[in-house]
Amino acid sequence: MIPISLVLLVAQAIPNADSIMARVAENQTRAQEARTTVVYRQNVLVRLKRSNGKLAREEYAEYTVMPTPDGIKKEQTKFEGKYVDKGKTVAFAQPGFEHKGLDIDADVAKSLAEDLTNDKSKDGIGKDLFPFTKKQQVKYAFRLEGEEDYRGLPVYRITFKPKKPNCDDDADWAGEALIHRTEFQPVLVTTHMAGKIPVLVKTLLGTNVQQLGFKVTFRKFDHGLWFPVTYGGEFKIRVLFMWARQVGISMQNSDFQRAKVESRVRFEPVE
Repeated sequence: MIPISLVLLVAQAIPNADSIMARVAENQTRAQEARTTVVYRQNVLVRLKRSNGKLAREEYAEYTVMPTPDGIKKEQTKFEGKYVDKGKTVAFAQPGFEHKGLDIDADVAKSLAEDLTNDKSKDGIGKDLFPFTKKQQVKYAFRLEGEEDYRGLPVYRITFKPKKPNCDDDADWAGEALIHRTEFQPVLVTTHMAGKIPVLVKTLLGTNVQQLGFKVTFRKFDHGLWFPVTYGGEFKIRVLFMWARQVGISMQNSDFQRAKVESRVRFEPVE
């Protein structure tokens, strides 16, 4: 018979989901502060396809991203766009270019690039999409599903959902997170719409949205700095019963450099 004291000791050694996520929140605060010292390159691709799967519009942009105390500053270094009209592919060189009076594709592509990758955070990703911060966590219920290895990393698998579904407090997402078991940092997070269509999506994209969800992956760099390196999502939207698109958006962060302040500013690679 296993002694009760041993059972209690084992139980105490296994953290619960709330205690794990509390550690994550603390680390996210420190990570956000550490990201103010890093300059990096960001690639953003927005692709809109018609309901038959054929391309309607595509925009690709590259940026140099410089975090600031209030968010991020992005300098565009490259842009390539194209749209397909009556079977003809036409290139354009300016974001938001409209080739006709009412160009819904142009408006949607611009809104997605702005609102889903330009949030006021040190990485540009909307904080309400992934409930890591202490402020966001109070809106969610977390559950520890188990422990596993993910690509050689020891992780906890934690699922989450809003405590009050369909409320107006921006807790619109459910999903799962893989959390590093010793560093308490997110490694992979996948979200999907928990119930109602978010207010942001209602305002920008219309009311009929299907399969709305996002995924973000993180990597650890020098000095314990964790940073999101890929982010993306795919979904279908229909506006006013006249316009329907399959939408894909992806973002990649790379070429991280740490800024050093001396008599002049120089950058050193982050390994």
